[in-house]
Amino acid sequence: MNYILFDGSSRAGLLPLTYTKPVAELRIGILTIREKWEKYLNFTTTTITEDYLSEKFPMVEMEENILINASFIPNQSLVSVIKDLKKNEAVFKGEEIIAFYTTEDQEEIDFNDYKIIEFNKEIIQLKNTWDIFRFNGEALEADFKMITEGRTSAPIPDSVHCIHKENIFLEENVEIEIGVLNASKGPIYLGKDTQIMEGSMIRGPFAILEYGVVKMGSKVYGPTTVGPKSKIGGEVNNVIMSGYCSKGHEGYLGNAVIGEWCNLGADTNNSNLKNTYAEVKLWNYEKEGFVKTGLQFCGLVMGDHSKSAINTMFNTGTVVGVSSNIYGSNFPRNFIPSFSWGGAAGFSTYQLNKAKDTAERVIHRKNEDFTEADKQIMDHIFEITKKYRNF
Repeated sequence: MNYILFDGSSRAGLLPLTYTKPVAELRIGILTIREKWEKYLNFTTTTITEDYLSEKFPMVEMEENILINASFIPNQSLVSVIKDLKKNEAVFKGEEIIAFYTTEDQEEIDFNDYKIIEFNKEIIQLKNTWDIFRFNGEALEADFKMITEGRTSAPIPDSVHCIHKENIFLEENVEIEIGVLNASKGPIYLGKDTQIMEGSMIRGPFAILEYGVVKMGSKVYGPTTVGPKSKIGGEVNNVIMSGYCSKGHEGYLGNAVIGEWCNLGADTNNSNLKNTYAEVKLWNYEKEGFVKTGLQFCGLVMGDHSKSAINTMFNTGTVVGVSSNIYGSNFPRNFIPSFSWGGAAGFSTYQLNKAKDTAERVIHRKNEDFTEADKQIMDHIFEITKKYRNF
């Protein structure tokens, strides 16, 4: 069977994170959504997404296909239902399509002609950016169980103080000495070739992916995920750093989702609680305005390639778009459009050629490639986000 992940109706609610990638490429827990589906299905997948992303994330259609809404996080119960799908059958959760069977010669999809299978069990669906940190703990524990089942952790040095050691798993070549790993509240996963420097205190659920670094004396509260080739320091609480990011210095980051290729300068801080203890509102691209999150704790959402200078302060519930540079004293506005340059004193447009030059240098530093497809994606995002840059 051929499995294809599609963005679904949640894509707009997950902007700016989905400007640069399909929903399937978002990271929650330990793995990306695509990696989860592929492990559960034991098949590779391709993607139906926006046209401007399709060169980098192509779709492969075969004679028989099952299309899956990537905003749903797989579990064994759902995967069993999907694997049993037959021609003209679809799985729904309420009004939301989860998956359906289709053939290559099928020109139109009319669910009135389908047998509808209602999935009534609990399932995580990402509808908004804040759902990523809200459900990160649950997703992390499920990924930990799947990744480590039947395997043995690499040895943990005696100099590391462990609490609930049975919930701690180290891949090969982890470098760690003189720290605290507390897995009493959730598992701790240290990926291949990661480094946990001296004096770090980590409370699970926590995961750090390959070649990640936790700096000396860091204080990390779960549920937190640090993506591949990323670096954290200071105080971190319920954060997802998607990958190739750096927050290497002191400063507080909490209830936040940071995209890829981002850098937070020394003493960058975000507020995650209003002084009034009121519900936090967050910018929503679908509504093109601020919407209620239902949350009292909600910090920062930052799109790919964005940066903050030293001593930057982000107010409660701030959304930063793609490829923005924020600096200066005082709090900048709590919606910063893509390709913005400035801070509380005012913004100007971050010119596209300079933004691409910076992105290329940053990506090469991590020994990755900035492809022509990546450049074309940035070109497109620059154009479609112009309407927000009313500087």
